[in-house]
Amino acid sequence: MSESGNNKTIIARDLTKKFGDFTAVDRINFQVNRGEIFSFLGPNGSGKTTTIRMLLGLIKPTSGSAEVLGEEMNQNPELIRPQVGYMSQRFSLYNDLTVKQNLVFYGRVYGLSNDMLRERIQEAVQMAGLEGHEHTKTAELSGGWRQRLALGAAILHRPELIFLDEPTAGVDPVSRREFWELLYELVSGGVTIFATTHYMDEAEHSHRLAFIQRGRIIAIGTPEQIKSEKMQGQVLEIGCRKPEQALALLRSEIEKNKLSFEDVSLYGALIHVVATDIPRARSETTAIFDEAGIELDHMDEIEPSLEDVFIASMR
Repeated sequence: MSESGNNKTIIARDLTKKFGDFTAVDRINFQVNRGEIFSFLGPNGSGKTTTIRMLLGLIKPTSGSAEVLGEEMNQNPELIRPQVGYMSQRFSLYNDLTVKQNLVFYGRVYGLSNDMLRERIQEAVQMAGLEGHEHTKTAELSGGWRQRLALGAAILHRPELIFLDEPTAGVDPVSRREFWELLYELVSGGVTIFATTHYMDEAEHSHRLAFIQRGRIIAIGTPEQIKSEKMQGQVLEIGCRKPEQALALLRSEIEKNKLSFEDVSLYGALIHVVATDIPRARSETTAIFDEAGIELDHMDEIEPSLEDVFIASMR
């Protein structure tokens, strides 16, 4: 084990992957500390899954290197894999098998047997909250329960590091929150988690995260650090009647250089304006709405959310 990896679970140095002329991951550098949840936040096609596949040794980087659990992944992937758990983007268990049958299968793949296998299966079932459903076919479970089962299967061998690739895609918000509570329990026991997501609320609950876009890291740090360092301007939240019409009007005025806004976006039924001069933004917005006959409900300066910062960074 190299000394640089003593308190780092992952160290990526200029990690790059090209497929022909297409650069999927472009010279990224980052480190993941032991015992933390580190997340990649980015849209589909930004390079999240390709990065995980390189860190797992499933594909070789075009250039650069990655140190995982103190070993160079390019040189010794077979030494690392027994210490790693992986939950893929797509549901990875067998729907025609029962909960217990899936866990037995994956436990044997990890080399578990007899009393140890039975003990680990019982632990996984309890962690997932599936007591009494051991003989239920996986296909009959809800999306949230299947993801919990998949996580249980991924940690049967008690890995030091878990890779989760879009683990809650398509799962309802309540199940996503419960899933993340399980992750916090694992981290409290010393496990390190590297996750990818496009959900802002999930990224917000990571210890540290990186924004990745078109294969490049454009921001990295704690959620608080990224907000303070990457956000240019303040956020004015606007509630009004006909928000879609109001948004189109504001964007049209920005294109004509008639507004001093840095950005404007729709958040549900609310509009978020990013501006460096909030009093001026209030005055300009009020005047435009009055002229257009748009009824204003409220206009308040708020703390920027991670989504505000993400959208601003993307643009």
